[in-house]
Amino acid sequence: MEQKQSRVTIHMTASLDGFIARSDGRVDWMETQDQFAGGEAMTPEFVEAFLKTVDCYVMGSRTYETALAFEAQGHGWVYGDKPTFVLTSRALAKPRETVEFCSGDLAALVNERLRPNFRSIWFVGGSDVCAKCLSLGLADEIRYSILPIAIGSGVSFFAGLGQDIALHLVEVKAYQSGMVALRYEVKK
Repeated sequence: MEQKQSRVTIHMTASLDGFIARSDGRVDWMETQDQFAGGEAMTPEFVEAFLKTVDCYVMGSRTYETALAFEAQGHGWVYGDKPTFVLTSRALAKPRETVEFCSGDLAALVNERLRPNFRSIWFVGGSDVCAKCLSLGLADEIRYSILPIAIGSGVSFFAGLGQDIALHLVEVKAYQSGMVALRYEVKK
């Protein structure tokens, strides 16, 4: 089978001080009230067009459970009808057919299963999963959305990375919400 040109993106939203969740896993701080008049608007049309560019999602079990909790609170399933691969060895609820549970060799999953079938592969959490993706050399880019808040402690963006990873800044955008989005290419 001819392999499609694919791109693996790591994306997470974090506090200014680099945390993706509180130590207990809560993300209540993500609802900020800042306003930056000089920023771009994040309209529903903008978000919808952007989400169409993602072909599949990869996440760890705790990120998946957080997404299920958001859905139960009435916020909807943010991953739409896109295939969602959850890395876990635990038995978890599966309320939709687009979710698939995976365990084992992450490099094999990405290189043998995802890259041949999806052009835009997004790792969206958690910190262990994203650190492993990066340390194995699987990621092509990192998108880091920084919210205008410092929470002091919590779960680091890349827990246990254990090595330097050289990056090249490609893009910086500021939004009216006060969020700043950084996009880095991973130097290979």
